[in-house]
Amino acid sequence: MPYCKNCGFEIPDGAFYCPNCGASVPQELYRPKLEIAGWGERIAAYIIDVIILGIIIIPIASVWGFLPRATYGLSWSWAPFVSLGAGNFISFLYWTFMEGIYGQSIGKIVLKMKVTTLEGAPINITTAAIESIGKAFLLPIDLILGLILYPNKNQRLFNYISNTIVIKIR
Repeated sequence: MPYCKNCGFEIPDGAFYCPNCGASVPQELYRPKLEIAGWGERIAAYIIDVIILGIIIIPIASVWGFLPRATYGLSWSWAPFVSLGAGNFISFLYWTFMEGIYGQSIGKIVLKMKVTTLEGAPINITTAAIESIGKAFLLPIDLILGLILYPNKNQRLFNYISNTIVIKIR
């Protein structure tokens, strides 16, 4: 519990005023602390999602005719660490939809994590699409630059660009 800055009295949860002296209580004291998910957990969630995509979603899309059967393993690579295959587009749509609507992919649901804004608010489809570009098409660059440039918040480059973080949920 926080203490009143005016008189030092212990303030109960949800109080707007100190019960002892009546001083206003800043509500930022009550914001829950966001616990940022670690790299290991995030990579494990990614692996779960890739397995789901590889075993279920991409083959089903191929059977339904959204992808020619022989193309989901192929990718066009015009630059190192860039992958533009049909499977990457399916992955992009999967992450954009799941994280834009639910805030979590299946891998994140299993490992109890969620993508949020820097303040902990839910993200929207547009933010999820920006965040998913790096994961679907540029993962090595996205991850390596994130490890180097944003180690305190465990952000990939496209997490930083989209102002998102991955947090643990209780």
